[in-house]
Amino acid sequence: MILSLVIFFPLLAGLLGFFIDEKNIKIYGILATCIEFFLVLFVWISFSGNGYEFIEASPLIPSLGISYFLGVDGISLVLVLMSAFMTLVGLISVNITEKIKHLVISILFLEMTMMGVFLSLDAIMFYVFWELSLIPMLYIIGVWGSGDKIYAAVKFFLYTFFGSVIMLVGIVTMAYLNFKHTGDISFNILQWQTLPLVKSIQIPLFFAFGIAFAIKTPLFPFHTWLPYAHGQAPTIGSILLAAVLLKMGTYGFVRFLLPMFPDASVFLSGMMSVIGCIMVIYASFVAFAQSDIKQVIAYSSIAHMGIIVLGVFSFSVEGISGAVFFMVSHGIVSGGLFMLVGFIYDRTHTKEMSEFGGLAKVMPIYATLFCIVMLGGIGLPLTSGFVGEFLSLLGIFKVSPWLAFFGGLGIIMGAIYSMNLYKRVFFGKLNLEKNSSLKDLNKKELCAILPIVFLVLYLGIFPNTALKHIDKATINIVGIMQQKASDESSLNFIKNLNQIRSVDAK
Repeated sequence: MILSLVIFFPLLAGLLGFFIDEKNIKIYGILATCIEFFLVLFVWISFSGNGYEFIEASPLIPSLGISYFLGVDGISLVLVLMSAFMTLVGLISVNITEKIKHLVISILFLEMTMMGVFLSLDAIMFYVFWELSLIPMLYIIGVWGSGDKIYAAVKFFLYTFFGSVIMLVGIVTMAYLNFKHTGDISFNILQWQTLPLVKSIQIPLFFAFGIAFAIKTPLFPFHTWLPYAHGQAPTIGSILLAAVLLKMGTYGFVRFLLPMFPDASVFLSGMMSVIGCIMVIYASFVAFAQSDIKQVIAYSSIAHMGIIVLGVFSFSVEGISGAVFFMVSHGIVSGGLFMLVGFIYDRTHTKEMSEFGGLAKVMPIYATLFCIVMLGGIGLPLTSGFVGEFLSLLGIFKVSPWLAFFGGLGIIMGAIYSMNLYKRVFFGKLNLEKNSSLKDLNKKELCAILPIVFLVLYLGIFPNTALKHIDKATINIVGIMQQKASDESSLNFIKNLNQIRSVDAK
């Protein structure tokens, strides 16, 4: 029952939040997200790493083959823990007073949907939580955002909803194919992974699911909603959007596309890898051209998602494990950067780099912490970003050194636009009229950002804390791909990439 509690405790807390007064609602929300974090931490401590654990299964609508089916493996475990952590520190950092009760309840509801996506092993349950996540984020951007917030919120909703409709067609088709092969209608994701599908059937299904995941990630050319959403969203919206919601898309690649459609994944891997390289290079150039700090971070997120795509479609244990680790690292780093931008925006009400300069003199603690988190985004050794980027590029290097070269350009270009941002904001000419009286971070802000800084360094020094669980789950996925691949060339391709390891499905 622990996974059900993890999913539905935030919902219960959100409903009870309606009875809490505005004065105490934020403290109540922090307490609720803290309890949720410790629930997930209990799952982490109790997890042994042997396949799916804490399974909860019972018929929900037997006539339609829909069941209540939950489970957690190493991949979903690290993403659930990261989601709970970022929700907690994100809520601590909130500096909004307008309709604060509605905001806290929206965050709790959003946390419930995020947990449901990562823990559901029934496709209909997965789809319901996937769709429900749109509602609170739409509300958060549309109500507490700035500028053209309604346009940004609607664009976010329409893009992702369009992809979800296509995915629903794929889900129904998979249920039909399951009935055709077994005689039973089922939406069991683990059962779908065993269906013998020829490549000609896998390819259209790959696109049906893949387009939805590509929009959520977002992949080029479906990325245009992201800068608008980040630019107009409040800080807490940007934190959760970058840290968790984007990872739903890359999680879908790993959970659905690779084990269910291995032949199609190998056949289309060249296209996906080229898209990943385009994202890395294109987004890096655009990030360098931005004058808005938040937009620089938004486009850097697109570039980093490109590296994750390269790792996922390397089909090697190193590459996939590195991509999943990088999902966690990027969630922490990008969430931390958006949080830090929010701190300075609360003081100055601007995000333009030209309005700053010399902040290191008046806000030395802020400048130091910003530097550490930013270096994690660049991928400096001994930070979490280095581990994920290195393993992802190592995986794709085994496929093509050229793809690794173009992916690696993202690290160099990331250093260029990040250091340019840091120089202009912290070491440029100080605007004495506007910025000389700025106060450094207060206790509340330090309570929110210091745990993020700690994790950026801790996971960079001790990556095996997460990798030991991720690696076992990745070996299982690669093993399923080998067993299910019907095309001889696809099977040999996957085996050759993993010939150093003993890969057996568990």
